[in-house]
Amino acid sequence: MSAVEYSGLAEQARRLAEGTVTSTALVQAALDRIEATQPTLNAFRATRPEAALAEAAEADRRLAAGESLPLLGVPTAVKDDTDLAGLPTRFGCAGQIPDAAEDGEAVRRLRAAGAVIVGKTNSCELGQWPFTEGPAFGATRNPWHTGHTPGGSSGGSAAAVAAGIVPAALGSDGAGSIRIPAAWTHLVGIKPQRGRVSVHPYDDCFQGLTVNGPLARTVADAALLLDAVAGPHPGDRFQPTVVDASAAARREPGRLRIALAWRAPFTATYNPLDRAIRRAVADLADALGGLGHTVEEARPRYGLIGLSFLPRAAAGIAEYADRHPEPALLDPRTHSAARSGRRLAGRVLRAARAREVHQHRRIGALFDTYDVLLAPTTAAPPPPIGTFDAMPAWRTDLTMASACPYAWPWNVLGWPGVNVPAGFTPEGLPIGAQLLGPAGSEPLLISLAAQLESDRKWFAHRPPEPTGAL
Repeated sequence: MSAVEYSGLAEQARRLAEGTVTSTALVQAALDRIEATQPTLNAFRATRPEAALAEAAEADRRLAAGESLPLLGVPTAVKDDTDLAGLPTRFGCAGQIPDAAEDGEAVRRLRAAGAVIVGKTNSCELGQWPFTEGPAFGATRNPWHTGHTPGGSSGGSAAAVAAGIVPAALGSDGAGSIRIPAAWTHLVGIKPQRGRVSVHPYDDCFQGLTVNGPLARTVADAALLLDAVAGPHPGDRFQPTVVDASAAARREPGRLRIALAWRAPFTATYNPLDRAIRRAVADLADALGGLGHTVEEARPRYGLIGLSFLPRAAAGIAEYADRHPEPALLDPRTHSAARSGRRLAGRVLRAARAREVHQHRRIGALFDTYDVLLAPTTAAPPPPIGTFDAMPAWRTDLTMASACPYAWPWNVLGWPGVNVPAGFTPEGLPIGAQLLGPAGSEPLLISLAAQLESDRKWFAHRPPEPTGAL
């Protein structure tokens, strides 16, 4: 294992600025690591070795000339639902997808901060499921246990960061797709406030459910990446006020009132909470109490929020499916969801969107009493690879809702959440917990996560080295 593996985003940026390492060396190490792990982990859908090394050489020239940018020369990766000029945005799909003509706004900002993008990471088809597998690219595997999924739909980004391929990566979250893989790969994952990170050239992604955000091994690294990519495109519908995530990661949160919520929102499925996850989240609650916070059990008034989620999610899938140039290649489950989305468009969808203001008031009433909500990120640990193979659409949906009932309400609300590592099952599988807040609460959540990280030191744990092809 080379010296640069598992060094963080901030550490690599610092070493580059000090001149103790070159961007060419860091980028080449990342590319070598991709090649070495791809037969086992399969984290990447596409790489750009020649372009990345050319950009690294240019970054070295700029560094030598004294130029300073937050991520100048640091290797990163982006999820393959994000436009990167010159590569197709496949979003987990098979078929001939045209190359993107321009960078998406988040990628443009990442490049403007000086980062070198080494490749695009795997996602399940149209980001629908909490696993990253499909006939278009195979199965992306969990670095902690290659027989299990890293989660989804940002599973490729999570696997790449957890395995030390890149220090941080961009993902997206429409129903937990950053927080779930972060939980299942022992990472920090930030789902920002809607609009915090632009989704341009797409508008109102998945009917407002989906946002872009960072995955990293530490809170400081996740905050640094968030600061680098945050900000609107002029045409964006949602443009929240600016926050300084890195500054938040450096300050104490103060003494907080924290609500611990065990009950998941209603999903019409059986959602038993795994005993190991319950113990780990309870232990995290005890740690927060030991840090001086008041932690009490509480029940958010979720109501029937699923009736708002389903039309929006299905309509979003239909919108993406209808843009695919070869729809016959899409998964039958995608076609089923897209048919539902087309049926629910119009009045039902408008009613679902209109309910959001009432949901803000009803669920937000919790924050009249508490500052932060603590909840499990998932009800189950990461399932084995192939668990969802050959399942029909209805059974996939029920199994997915049973394993992951906790994350998606915050996508309906558009509010921020942070997954923090909570420990491991007896079998060594990572599990996580969510810190959730109301609109614009990223600074508070990040400060609290950083304080917890200082106490728990989860970054000291690393997965075993993957060996051999599967």
